[in-house]
Amino acid sequence: MRALAITLALVASTVATPALAAPPDYGLPGSYPVAYSDVTAVAGGRSVTARVHYPATAAGSNQPVAAGRFPAIAFGHGFFQATSKYTSTSNHLASWGFVVVVPTTQGGLSPSHSAFADDLNTGLTWLVAQDGTAGSRFRDHITTTALGVSGHSMGGGAAVLAAARNPQVKAVSTYAAAETNPSAKAAAATLRVPAQFLAGSQDTITPVGEHQQPMFAAKPPSKQLRTVTGGFHCGFMDSSGLFCDNGSVTRAAQLVASKRVLTSWFRHYLSGDAAARDFVWGTPARTDAAVTFAGTE
Repeated sequence: MRALAITLALVASTVATPALAAPPDYGLPGSYPVAYSDVTAVAGGRSVTARVHYPATAAGSNQPVAAGRFPAIAFGHGFFQATSKYTSTSNHLASWGFVVVVPTTQGGLSPSHSAFADDLNTGLTWLVAQDGTAGSRFRDHITTTALGVSGHSMGGGAAVLAAARNPQVKAVSTYAAAETNPSAKAAAATLRVPAQFLAGSQDTITPVGEHQQPMFAAKPPSKQLRTVTGGFHCGFMDSSGLFCDNGSVTRAAQLVASKRVLTSWFRHYLSGDAAARDFVWGTPARTDAAVTFAGTE
């Protein structure tokens, strides 16, 4: 019996322990191919031109949507910036299982922040309606109870306004959100859904102390202020344009860090991704070498 016990112990000691799965890296593209479709979103008496990026069966234009239902996010562009400068962010979110509607409105020198907020909500309302519309590409593909808003600069401020006006929005995350007219800071004070404000420490166009910090301070929990060390205003875009600045971090590094923070936030709050919570509120979020952490859950 003693010899048998020794033999069994030796056998057990040689059995390999299964390796633990590596945590997801939300800064890298997700598993879905990404397609896009140019649409006119009509809802509530508004008509909004937009491009929709979505998880698909194959990459390209107007490809079939991947199997399943997906949360929807409306993304707003910055002042006088082409929506194409945010393609990598929209595609990144879509690769992680989000349908992203990007209005192409309010692109001139005298945009209406209030109208832009309504355009973002029109895009979301249209997508919710498409889920139940016979013949729509998005029929039975939208998680109608999981809606988010995002955007950069002016579009970030408009996203805050949109969330304050739309009780269906469940989460907000913005890039270098700018104070708007009407006030995004005042709108943030009314928000009861989780909101995250991403900033660049070297942003000279919407400095964190004058724009994102006041919104964060006004917003009741849950809230976060995440600041890219060395990040700059135009580092949240795929390329620079008019009214741009520079920072000590590279654009590529800033985009990876920003996408990681943005994606994990929406995966946690809209997708119910259990692994994402640690990257939002846990040790990985609080010890991120590229992005400082401030927040109250």
